[in-house]
Amino acid sequence: MKGFLEWFKSSSKMKRWMFLILVGVVAICFAISKILVTNKLESIKDVLIIVVGFVIGFISIIVGLVHMNKRTLELLVEKTDKREEENLSSLIFNRKVYSQGPKIVVIGGGTGLNTVLKGLKKYTDNLTAVVTVSDYGEASTDSRKMLETLPLEDIKESMVALATNEAEMNNLLNYKFDNGKLKSLSFGDIYMLAMQNIYKDFSKSVKQASEVLNITGKVLPVTMEEMKICAELEDGTVVESREEIPEMVNRKSSKINRIFVNPTNCRVAPGVVEAIEEADAIIIGPGNLYTNVLPNLLVKGVTRAIKNCKGFKIYISNIMTEPGQTHEYSLSDHIKAIVDHVGEGVIDYCIYDTGEIVPEIIRKYNEEGSELVDQDTAKAKSMGMHLLKRDLATVDGERIRHNPDAIAASIVELICEDLKFRDMQNNPEYMILNDKLKFKKKKIKEKKKHKVGKLNNIDEDKKSKFLNKYEDRIKSIRESDKKSKSKAKKSKKATKTNQILERIPKKNVDDNIQGGNKVMAERRRKLEENIEKFATVNRRVKNGDSNNRKNDK
Repeated sequence: MKGFLEWFKSSSKMKRWMFLILVGVVAICFAISKILVTNKLESIKDVLIIVVGFVIGFISIIVGLVHMNKRTLELLVEKTDKREEENLSSLIFNRKVYSQGPKIVVIGGGTGLNTVLKGLKKYTDNLTAVVTVSDYGEASTDSRKMLETLPLEDIKESMVALATNEAEMNNLLNYKFDNGKLKSLSFGDIYMLAMQNIYKDFSKSVKQASEVLNITGKVLPVTMEEMKICAELEDGTVVESREEIPEMVNRKSSKINRIFVNPTNCRVAPGVVEAIEEADAIIIGPGNLYTNVLPNLLVKGVTRAIKNCKGFKIYISNIMTEPGQTHEYSLSDHIKAIVDHVGEGVIDYCIYDTGEIVPEIIRKYNEEGSELVDQDTAKAKSMGMHLLKRDLATVDGERIRHNPDAIAASIVELICEDLKFRDMQNNPEYMILNDKLKFKKKKIKEKKKHKVGKLNNIDEDKKSKFLNKYEDRIKSIRESDKKSKSKAKKSKKATKTNQILERIPKKNVDDNIQGGNKVMAERRRKLEENIEKFATVNRRVKNGDSNNRKNDK
């Protein structure tokens, strides 16, 4: 009985179609009763009433049944769907819906990769993370030194991102023993080493480790060897450590010319090429362009597989530039860097942010040498890119991050549009994805976020609602910056004046002061004499006037 009542909840959206079916039944019953009670059809009007009744009845029943079945498919996975924060109780559950979802491959490393994975795992089980195998030049942990394992940080972080309960998985894989023989060892490193010893293959051990932990999708290392990320600057300097790249760029005042990996003949790991070629969508980025994104594409066989793939090839642009790597890079500069390294045919679509962030947050990034990525869309389009402008940014504390749900919604929306173009609206995959997409978009809109847009090159008649809202605050911030700069200039001038005075011998200064005092004293004496003369003349004039008046009398 409880399950039956679930159909009548407002959240199930079934009552409207039940009512429509009921209307159809009533219309047919009315038409049948009209035939039974009428002995003779005397006019065309009676015939039309009966025909219209049958037509309305059958159409209402058919439309109601179709939409009820469609809505039932949309509710298939929602009762025990642990991927949603708010579950909707329904009558049917079928986990196969996720396994029949689109095949998506995400390539990258670091925080950007994990952000995309967190959003996409709510739409499909056919999710593959192709992860960098590098320590990025950082010092090896005690656990890694003792167990002699490959760099596993990005792999473990991707497993955490794809877990149902991210917090518990993070605590488990990053747990370090603090006593006994296992002191300083990480559980994640021990677990991965054990899987490698069992399967005698690094790539297969990572894949099986993901299945044992029951995470959504799978994690694959891009190669079975440790990669060393190196950079060549425009002045010819070669940097062989990822950590030293920003420092050398700033010291030499030279931009990065190219990135390469050592060894240069890294072999792609088993399963990576197959996953890429079969993908419905390949996602590249976001993340550090030269240290997280490009190294994966430089592994032999990866770029060729991407070019052979018939699915969507999407690049998620960064929101902010990276000091010492992509300083003053625009949207087209990011795309050009990828094309210069791996050639054309790797990116078809580029999703970029609206650039609306709270001014105070932007100022903090500016102090660190970072700024908003300039959206030179005209130049990017001239490179053959299909650009999608989306609201991707969110503020986490004092940091700007990509919104996982917004990125996933943008990708799934593109896939849904393709399914619709192929006339697959009645396909269960399309209906489920489309329903989830609407639900997620609604949730994203409900979240309150503070944003700000860039004011450069914006016409007065093209101002957005956001700009109208924050324009006064932005102007006040800019005015305060100007005042602080003018104060700094004045204090600098005063400092220079003091320095000049300090260089002048004290005796000369005293002589100048004494000379100035003498001049002032002389001027004061002359002024007093002039005042006395004026007073004398004035008295004489008054006395003369009084004598003249007496004589007149």
